[in-house]
Order: sequence, then structure tokens, then C-alpha cells
Amino acid sequence: MATEEMRERAQGPRGDTTAMRPRATELVTEQGKTTIADVVVSKIAGIAAREMPGVHELVAQGVGGAVTGLAQRVTGADTRSQGVNVEVGESEAAIDLRLTVDYGVSIPQVAEAVRRNIMSRLEAMTGLVVKEVNIDITDLYFPEEEAQTQQIEPRVG
Repeated sequence: MATEEMRERAQGPRGDTTAMRPRATELVTEQGKTTIADVVVSKIAGIAAREMPGVHELVAQGVGGAVTGLAQRVTGADTRSQGVNVEVGESEAAIDLRLTVDYGVSIPQVAEAVRRNIMSRLEAMTGLVVKEVNIDITDLYFPEEEAQTQQIEPRVG
């Protein structure tokens, strides 16, 4: 997914990627240094994806992600970066997304719109060049199914 620069930065001192800390991008000018945490990049990408028509929701990855997503919804925690994985280098970023789209939309058109919006937002807000946005469509959303489940009356009172 990422450039060689990002892979090298993601590896720990022994070449492993298991003990990674939250990384950040540093922008250095004559007037000072600005640090942008990876979670900020992730949130911007998540918000930009959700702005596009046809995107129903972003989906956390795997069983652990499902548990985390449920816990976030129950506790009211911030879910803006849910379903988003980022790799950030010094001046570049690569994004992976997992999403559910509304039934009936053109998946290629939604994916392209999401990709363009994320690239535009991240470049404008952080100055990072987005090298790639990989999108994994994991499910379809059917609004009529939600309406049907709400209409079912309980069998016991």
C-alpha cells in the first residue's frame, strides 16, 4: 500500500511493525514546527468519505473492529476514524477504507468521488500528497430492511 519511505518509517528499531507508536507528520518552517498526528489524518479521511452521497457508513475491520465499533457507539466515543487505516510519511499519505454503500448507487462512481474528496481535503488541510486511496466495499445498505425491522411488533407485552 505505501511507499518505501512509509514502510521504513512504520517499522520499529528491530524491523518489526508490532510496537508502533502513534506517528505524526512534522511540518518545519522558519517560524516553527507543526506536528500532525496520524489520527488527525485518519479523521479527515473518514469525514471526507462520509461527505459523499451513496456512502452509508465506514466499517471497522474484523471482529476486533466490530467490538470496538459497538463500544464506540454505546459510549458515544468518536467514530470519525472508524474504518480508516492510514500510513503517513514525511510528505505523503496512503489511505485504506472499508465502507458500506447504499443499494442502487454506482459503486465505481461513489468510490471515485470518495477518492477525490479525500485527496482534496487532506492536501488542503495538511499539505500531504495522497499517493493512493484503496477502497474496500464490504456491504450494501438497504433502507427498506431497516424500516421493516422497526415495524415488527413484539410477540409479548
